[in-house]
Amino acid sequence: MSGIIRIERAGALAYLIFDHPERRNALNQHMWRQVPELTAELDADPSVRVIVMRGVGEEAFVSGADISEFSKLRSGDAAAQYDAENVRAFAALHAVQKPVIALIHGFCIGGGLALASCADLRYAANDAIFAVPATRLGLGYPYSAAQHLVRLLGHAHAKELFFTARRYQAQDALRLGLIHEVVEKSQLEARVQKVAEEIADNAPLTLRAFKLSAAELLKPADERNAGAAEAAIAACYASADYREGVQAFLDKRRPKFSGH
Repeated sequence: MSGIIRIERAGALAYLIFDHPERRNALNQHMWRQVPELTAELDADPSVRVIVMRGVGEEAFVSGADISEFSKLRSGDAAAQYDAENVRAFAALHAVQKPVIALIHGFCIGGGLALASCADLRYAANDAIFAVPATRLGLGYPYSAAQHLVRLLGHAHAKELFFTARRYQAQDALRLGLIHEVVEKSQLEARVQKVAEEIADNAPLTLRAFKLSAAELLKPADERNAGAAEAAIAACYASADYREGVQAFLDKRRPKFSGH
């Protein structure tokens, strides 16, 4: 099948790779359906500490949804089903308990930007281009995706990005707070690997607890599950990793965390 998402592992890192180069890594329906199953697989794998999303080739992270499918799969009664699959993909990424990094080069458009915004951290090459062209296609933008875009950028910047359908260069995206850092394209992979490995060396339970707390704090106050966050924090103190971290500090050595 043309267009797949595949996994590559490198020690404690796992790469979720969007592989559809003839369409600048645009996601077809099959690829949207792969996102929940592959993210669940990586989240359940104890050997994986950090997940990195990236596109193959030199042209794109993800250039959006595959528009060649729209006339058949995203029109009439089928449109709601197609959008529901998009929403499930975004929800699956948000639900991942491990740190997720987006390695962005070239086009990061539409659905690609929505996928990248689901990551915890976003690093971009200096050739990256960001846009949400929904208003030029006349499609309905999913409510949950809009909600996250507003939370990430704030109302004013999210509206400008959406209303104008303008293409933003990497430095513009950095100014908006959409990405964390702009790196020379030739250095991007090494930079992201370095950050990912730094994170992977840290205590997995502590990372999980903070990510859960941060997710709950984004919810309206009456919808937050503070109990779940508190339980995750308590699990850190009860863990062998906590004992290892304290002892390593006293011994003046690097800790070796097991995730237990």
